[in-house]
Amino acid sequence: MSIKAEEISALIKTQIENYQSEIEVSDVGTVIQVGDGIARAHGLDNVMAGELVEFSNGVMGLAQNLEENNVGIVILGPYTEIREGDAVRRTGRIMEVPVGEALIGRVVNALGQPVDGLGPIETSKTRPIEGQAPGVMDRKSVHEPLQTGIKAIDALVPIGRGQRELIIGDRQTGKTSVAIDTILNQKDQDMVCIYVAIGQKESTVRGVVETLRKHGALDYTIVVTASASAPAPMLFLAPYTGVTMGEEFMYEGKHVLVIYDDLTKQAAAYRELSLLLKRPPGREAYPGDVFYLHSRLLERAAKLSDAKGAGSLTALPFIETQAGDVSAYIPTNVISITDGQIFLQSDLFFSGVRPAINAGLSVSRVGGSAQIKAMKKVSGTLRLDLASYRELEAFAQFGSDLDKATQAKLNRGARTVEVLKQGLNKPLKVEKQVAVLYALTKGFIDDVPVQDVTRFEDEMLTWLEHNRKELLEEIRTTKGLPSDEAMAEALNAFKKTFVATEK
Repeated sequence: MSIKAEEISALIKTQIENYQSEIEVSDVGTVIQVGDGIARAHGLDNVMAGELVEFSNGVMGLAQNLEENNVGIVILGPYTEIREGDAVRRTGRIMEVPVGEALIGRVVNALGQPVDGLGPIETSKTRPIEGQAPGVMDRKSVHEPLQTGIKAIDALVPIGRGQRELIIGDRQTGKTSVAIDTILNQKDQDMVCIYVAIGQKESTVRGVVETLRKHGALDYTIVVTASASAPAPMLFLAPYTGVTMGEEFMYEGKHVLVIYDDLTKQAAAYRELSLLLKRPPGREAYPGDVFYLHSRLLERAAKLSDAKGAGSLTALPFIETQAGDVSAYIPTNVISITDGQIFLQSDLFFSGVRPAINAGLSVSRVGGSAQIKAMKKVSGTLRLDLASYRELEAFAQFGSDLDKATQAKLNRGARTVEVLKQGLNKPLKVEKQVAVLYALTKGFIDDVPVQDVTRFEDEMLTWLEHNRKELLEEIRTTKGLPSDEAMAEALNAFKKTFVATEK
C-alpha cells in the first residue's frame, strides 16, 4: 500500500491546524517538616495568605505563615499520611465554601461538606471565607426587632436585626437553650438561621438538630459543626464558614441570624494553631491578633442600607466564662466588639430562675430601637422594678417591719421574677408577651399568689385567645397598644374566672 506525499502533507497540515498547546504552570513546593496538623513547605514563593494548597495525597491545606524561606501550612484533614519530601501544590484559590439555598436544612462541616448523610449539596456558588465587612455608607441603623420569643430578652435587652449581641455565662447556664428558643421563634418570620457549633460534643449537636427538626425549624436553618473531636483548624474556620453562608443571603436582601456557640473554643483552637506555627504568644498564651480573629468575624454583621437591598445579618456570639469572670481576656475582647451582652448567672440558674438573665449586667446598646411601640410602653419600668427588688430582697432578709411602699415593691418584684421565667423550647409571640407584661406592670397580678403567677399567665393567654382575640391581633398588626379601657376590661373579666389555689 503506497501513501502519496500529498496525503502525508495534508494530514500534517490538519494536525498542525488542530493542535492546541495547553501549558499549565503551577507552583510546587516541598514539605520540609510536618507534625501536629502543621506542615512547613519550601518553594511556594508566590503563595497568598489564606490560599488553599494541595498535598500529593489529595489533602488540602491553608497557607498561614508566609516566612522568608518557608510557608507554614495548616492541614485541613488527616495529616498522618503526609511525609517530609512530599510535593505540595498551589491552587490559586483563597479558601472558599459553598453557599446558597441548597444548604438550608443541612448539617455541614467547617469546609461546607455535608455530614448528615443526605447526599451531596447541589450548589455551584461559593464565597471566600474571609470577606470585607460592609462600610459605614453601606449600612443603616438597626431599627427592626429580632424577636427571640424570650420575655426577659425582648423586654429588657432587645435585639435588633443587624445587631451583635453577646451571650455570656459559665458553662451549663442555659446559653444554648437561649439560642434554640430564638431559632424556634423565627418560624414564619422570613429569617434564615445559621447555628455554628464549635467544639461541642457530637451527641450535643445531634440533640440540637433533632430539637430543630421536631419543631419544624430545620426548614430555615443551616447547622455548621466542628465537633470537639475535629482538628483545631476546623474549629478555627467554622465561624467564618457560618458568616460566609449568611452573607450570601444578606446581600440578596434577606434577613439572617448567625449563632456562634461558642467563640471561647474558637479562640483556644486559634491559640493552638498559632503556637504550633511558632507565632509569639501574648497574654494568657493567646497570639497578639486574637482580638482581630473575633473583630473581623463580628464586624460582618450588619443592617444594609436600602441601596444595598436592606438585608441584615444578626450575630449572637457565645462566650463561656470561668466562675462568672467577665473581666477575663477573651470576654472583655468580645464585649468591646459587640453591641451589648446578655449575662447568664449560675446562682440564678440554680435557684430556678430560667432563663437566668442578670438584668443588672445585661445591656443592649440598641435599646428601644429594637422594640415595637407596645413593648416599649409596657417594659419601661421593668428593669428598675427588678433592680430595686434585688436590692430590697437582700435588705428585707434582716428587717421584719417593712413600710407599705417597701412591701409593695417586694411583692411586685417577686411577681416580676415569676413572670420572666419561661419553659424550655416555649418561645412566646410578641403580642402575648405584651399582654402578660401589661398585666404585670399595671398591677393586675399584684394580688395573685406568687405560686400561681405562671398558671395565671397561661390561663390568661388562653382566655384572651378565645374571648378577646382582637386585642392580640391589634398588637400584632399595629405594633401599638390597645386602649387602657379595652385592656383593663379584658383583664378584669378574666380575673373573675381565675381561681387562686389555697395556701
